[in-house]
Amino acid sequence: MSTDPSRSTSQLLTARRFGPLFATQFCGAFNDNLFKNALILLVAFKTGKVMGMEPAMIVQLAAGLFILPFFLFSAMAGQVADKYDKARLIRIIKAIEIGIATLATFGFATAHGELLLAALFMMGLHSTFFGPLKYSILPQHLHEDELVAGNAWVESATFVAILAGSLLAGVLMSIKPDGAIYAGVACVLIAIAGYLTSRGIPDAPPSAPDLRVNLNPLTETWRNIRLVYRNRTVFHSTMGISWFWFYGALFLTQFAPFVKDVLGGNEMMVTALLGTFIVGIALGAFLCERLSGKHVEIGLVPLGSIGLSLAGVDLWLASPSGVPAPTDLMAFVSHLANWRILADLLLIGVAGGFFTVPLYALIQQRSEPGERSRVIAANNILNAAFMVASAGFAALALSHGLSIPQIFLATAIMNAAVAVYIYGLVPEFLIRCIVWVLIKTVYRLRASGLEHVPEQGSALIVCNHPSFIDALIISAMCRRPIRWVADYNMYAKPGLNYFFRTIGAIPMAAAREDRSVLIAAYDKIAATLEAGELIGIFPEGRVTDTGEIEAFKGGVSKILKRNPVPVVPMALRGMWGSFFSRKDGAAMSKPLRRGFFNHIELIVSAPVSPENLTPVALHDIVQGLRGDQQ
Repeated sequence: MSTDPSRSTSQLLTARRFGPLFATQFCGAFNDNLFKNALILLVAFKTGKVMGMEPAMIVQLAAGLFILPFFLFSAMAGQVADKYDKARLIRIIKAIEIGIATLATFGFATAHGELLLAALFMMGLHSTFFGPLKYSILPQHLHEDELVAGNAWVESATFVAILAGSLLAGVLMSIKPDGAIYAGVACVLIAIAGYLTSRGIPDAPPSAPDLRVNLNPLTETWRNIRLVYRNRTVFHSTMGISWFWFYGALFLTQFAPFVKDVLGGNEMMVTALLGTFIVGIALGAFLCERLSGKHVEIGLVPLGSIGLSLAGVDLWLASPSGVPAPTDLMAFVSHLANWRILADLLLIGVAGGFFTVPLYALIQQRSEPGERSRVIAANNILNAAFMVASAGFAALALSHGLSIPQIFLATAIMNAAVAVYIYGLVPEFLIRCIVWVLIKTVYRLRASGLEHVPEQGSALIVCNHPSFIDALIISAMCRRPIRWVADYNMYAKPGLNYFFRTIGAIPMAAAREDRSVLIAAYDKIAATLEAGELIGIFPEGRVTDTGEIEAFKGGVSKILKRNPVPVVPMALRGMWGSFFSRKDGAAMSKPLRRGFFNHIELIVSAPVSPENLTPVALHDIVQGLRGDQQ
């Protein structure tokens, strides 16, 4: 992983550790869609029957052939990506793509349908092996605070490439009489460009060089899925991404019939609506990067879910009923009511960016380095399965008489149900969303010194305790998860117990209250630190009711005696007097006590050695960080 200082989003593109990879993956996605759409147009309008099948059936076969390698070979692709240098593998794969594109050109020149279908299968195979590489290489070349930006670029570029490849295929295939040949030559040229850019990708040493590659796709696929399932957060992140591909694939495949049969539009309108959707995804990806503050902000994921459902429902409401009158793009946009449809499609794209970018970054961040490529391969398998299920759902719905707007409505409702289910299983997403909204509305948070929180290894986080949401604010700003120690009586309250269990808090009681709970807490803290995780405590033992930092308890010394780990002192400023503090009485009794946009600060000090560190000395450090500002 790079140790260079963080770069801005635009600077990242010019960095050798990302720019060549970005260009390579863009060329690959562009070529996939150029070839696939050119083939579909050729079959639909020129070749007639292929292998005795009608063009409509061949189009469905082509879609299946492209996605089939993801089921058969993703598991092997993940193993290979973990075992060998990723940059070298990318160059090999891109060289093979040139050969596939050359074969495709011959197929286009001769209008040989069977040969083109074979090339399409090989192009799908090429993408199957490239997929785990492009995502698993990012954490090796990017700093952790660049992961969101890197994923934002990759995600937006993928969808822009889908649009650009589809557009170029239509333009080239419309050229008479040699459009198919031009399409084939374009595929070769783009493949060559992809290979040349891949040569600039820095080396990415293997993360599991001793891994034995299992050639059995069934057993290895099952093993990869079990590998993902073992990590609860990663598994549910992959399921969330796969669900978005179900949602997105359904919208992408229904654009043409929606425009033709519901809006009465033409091919140009299909392109315009598809472009609006894809621009939305790109915009959402970059808004996500800006709003995340250079770390993986999973609190944006629920906002994406809400946007997907609301925009899907409104698209159903905004869609006209009855037999549509023929129209074109200019006539369509001249009616103000139709801009609502465009706004819904844009919002669906933006929400999709909010939904997927943090999940991709979270998978990369929370996966073991030696397993990361196989985890991403498992994600690709699940994505493919959900896209196939999406096609099956659309076919079933249409066969039962549902209109396309009604299918959009059903999908939006299903999305809401999936969101409720996922956030019920992993409430961390929803909790982070609430805290993020608080920080962006009620509060204006400025943090300094966050780089002092170690990126790896155990440490003890200590902070003053001016309010009841201090742990949430600190956790929202730190890239690594923190296990907080909570008061046993608060932990046991029916309304709060679920919340504390959700964030993995460790209940602690005073010896006079329950000695067994106290002993269990120290054991759990020791085990957590020995596992290389972060523990967070508020040494005052309670939320202050004076605004001053009270004396630190002796529990700090007991923890450090058993586990002498670095101590990271922190101080919160500005929380005293807020809705969640005890100023002027009980907390949370006077809503919006100070209105909106209250300025608060989190100050983080460099780690302190645990040797001879007393509670009094630690108190003085935290007091110095906070200063006179309560």
